[in-house]
Amino acid sequence: MANGGLRSVREALLLAYGTNVIDSVEFAVFYDANSSRELFPYWKFDKFNFDDWDDTECRAELRFGKADVFLLLEVLRFPDKFVCSQRTVCSKLEGLCILLKRLAFPCRYIDMVSRFGRNPTELCLIFNTVLEFVYSSHHHRLESWNQPFLLPQVLERYAQIIHNRGAPLQNCFGFVDGTLCRIARPQNNQRAVYNGHKRVHGIKFQSVVIPNGLIANLAGPFEGRRHDSTMLHESRMLRELQRVAWANGEPLCLYGDPAYPLGIHLQAPFRDALLTPQMQRFNEAMSEVRVSVEWMFGTITNYYKFVDFKKQLKIGMSPVGKIYLVCGILQNAHTCLYGNLVSDYFNLDPPSLQDYFW
Repeated sequence: MANGGLRSVREALLLAYGTNVIDSVEFAVFYDANSSRELFPYWKFDKFNFDDWDDTECRAELRFGKADVFLLLEVLRFPDKFVCSQRTVCSKLEGLCILLKRLAFPCRYIDMVSRFGRNPTELCLIFNTVLEFVYSSHHHRLESWNQPFLLPQVLERYAQIIHNRGAPLQNCFGFVDGTLCRIARPQNNQRAVYNGHKRVHGIKFQSVVIPNGLIANLAGPFEGRRHDSTMLHESRMLRELQRVAWANGEPLCLYGDPAYPLGIHLQAPFRDALLTPQMQRFNEAMSEVRVSVEWMFGTITNYYKFVDFKKQLKIGMSPVGKIYLVCGILQNAHTCLYGNLVSDYFNLDPPSLQDYFW
């Protein structure tokens, strides 16, 4: 039967029903479960033609202007075509549009057929192929501290800008925080990804945001149950800060919430039971500028709503961690082109798209 496919299964069910091995209810259930699914009529729609898209449609459906899609293709260094595992072929432009369209909103592949004129199965394969290419080629940009915008003299400038915005600290160049990406409840290892604080299943990421609006570092994924201090240790970020966070022999630091330990390169609010008025004013002033890291998390889920729809984020069925990290890369690209709330707040322009993808 295994070699005969669904037809042989249905024939076996008919034989079992005819010989009274199963009753009519069981037959109906099993027969329906082993019936061929109706093929979606994708051939009724025109093939992908980017010339038919106007700039407004591109910004709404892809999050990038039409001309900027070609800039993104250039800096991401896409190959001329993508070949999937079952030999489906698509151009680099179509592959990028499928990736952006899928991440911009939690739509089904069937909903994308009218735009691309492809079988939903092909759209799924192309999405995963392009996603893997972007992750494998560019995820180091969210991990490495050896970036032009993270040089000591640049970090010193960030610290001065944050101080001028009202922060009491004069050596704080950015902000660190953790975020939880909610996922569908998995069948296995539910305890590992369950976050007791927010009472949802999810995976966590640790982000560093700098005043030009970029995500300087995005570590993860971690199990949803992990504490922020545990992510800090496992990411080995303090070791990197000890290497790069210096200016003229003086240490520079990040600022986090009370969950983080204090150190030369990491500061947090005062946590004493009785706070002096000076301590309270310090906490309030730093909290006003630290909120920018929360804005950044909101920006990702605002532009790439796919990562905020937990029913489609299923561990074991889709690469949830890679999807969030690729959204981080694309968000930085979006910031380079258009800026964001953080860069506007600190009045500091991000680097150009070419400088970020150097």
